[in-house]
Amino acid sequence: MEGPMTALSVLLAVTVRWAVSLYPYSGARTPPMFGDYEAQRHWQEVTLNLPVKQWYFNSTDNDLLYWGLDYPPLTAYHSLLCGYIAHMINPDWVALNSSRGYEGLHHKLFMRATVLVADLIIYIPAVILYCSHLQEPSSKRKVLFLFCILLYPGLILIDYGHFQYNSVSLGLALWGIIALLRGCEALGSLAFCLALNYKQMELYHALPFFCFLLGKCIKQGITGWGLLLLLKIGVTVIAAFSLCWIPFLTDIEQILQVLRRLFPVGRGLFEDKVANVWCSLSVLYKIKGVLSPQAQLHLSFACTVLGVLPSCIKLTANPTISGFKLTLVNCALSFFLFSFQVHEKSILLVSLPACLLLSELPLMTTWFLLTSTFSMLPLLQKDGLVMAYVVTTLIFVLVSAAFLSFHQKTSEDSLKMKPFCASVRRYVPWFRLHETLVKMLKGMEHVGNCSFTAAGEPEVAYPCFRGWSLVISHSI
Repeated sequence: MEGPMTALSVLLAVTVRWAVSLYPYSGARTPPMFGDYEAQRHWQEVTLNLPVKQWYFNSTDNDLLYWGLDYPPLTAYHSLLCGYIAHMINPDWVALNSSRGYEGLHHKLFMRATVLVADLIIYIPAVILYCSHLQEPSSKRKVLFLFCILLYPGLILIDYGHFQYNSVSLGLALWGIIALLRGCEALGSLAFCLALNYKQMELYHALPFFCFLLGKCIKQGITGWGLLLLLKIGVTVIAAFSLCWIPFLTDIEQILQVLRRLFPVGRGLFEDKVANVWCSLSVLYKIKGVLSPQAQLHLSFACTVLGVLPSCIKLTANPTISGFKLTLVNCALSFFLFSFQVHEKSILLVSLPACLLLSELPLMTTWFLLTSTFSMLPLLQKDGLVMAYVVTTLIFVLVSAAFLSFHQKTSEDSLKMKPFCASVRRYVPWFRLHETLVKMLKGMEHVGNCSFTAAGEPEVAYPCFRGWSLVISHSI
């Protein structure tokens, strides 16, 4: 890709991120529990001041009811690193017990900076590398897709507004995806293991990784090169998990306690604000009052398995890159809809693989990304981020409409809906994709789009977006 153009896209994306960080964060000035901002700060306090063996156990100095650590070891190590840096700047920020609910301008600047640094080190480089390998006719098109992915408002609002480090786990998962796309199976397995050891919700992506790798091993011959590949992947996975869990492997109770913290199934199907099928059904049918917690767990597990099974079987039988990306979306969405204790922010785990389809299915992907951000609006409203939501969403819509040719990939075949439409026409012969939709999309593109010449040069259709095109064109 073009260096200056890529640098400008990253700079604009970072500017949007830092602008959002000027807004309030989760739990600002709301004692006694505050919010996710305080949770991240508190983990720095705990990991810095307590021995490793006490991080996940309840004690006088580690009240698990007050934002107890409930993420895997790699998150704890990240908190420890941030805690060391915070202590060097101002020990009051991470003083044991006395720093609870600490709020200050300089501390907010430090915390926001830790998110940006993690983003710049892990997530943004992964997006750049992924877009550089897109099958596009020109490097400019690749940069435009890069720009659109980096401007996805959902991740920006949660990490830089609400306050979390989703870019770390999602970035590590993306590095794993890139490695598999380049044929580096062991490296991809390592990157995904790190993602899974940072946030357990990366299990949403685990089955596609497993099925794709298993399918490749079978395809190469399970008694020949396939067996060797399987052993190499197995050794990599065991080594990665062992490295992350070394401090906790000395005692079986340590391992069990960490697992209990990571998977608190005893809390039941519903906890706090959640967003999935079970919450929707509970409006009409009170599942919680009818089924026991154990039955709820079994029902959730069964529905999730049924949702992921077809695509996983197909991917194992035919491990293609296109199938891998589509299976990532399907499995993540099945987990989001049917699995246990799903928070509304978990839609980000579906949005990442959806972003990877932006060049292949621009209309459906853009629509989904906008919908996913809208689904988090109650949370954003609670955090005082409505204005940030409106502005970032508007920017994303305008940039996507200006640079993505929605109408060019809306046929049944390009939308990968030809088999579905053919099956529907068996019973409804007149069924067709509505041609009016295509005409409408063409009109939308003319209102706010830069079309492209055969050489891949941007050709401004309307003056309202001339500035965007001129800025990007002159940066090359």
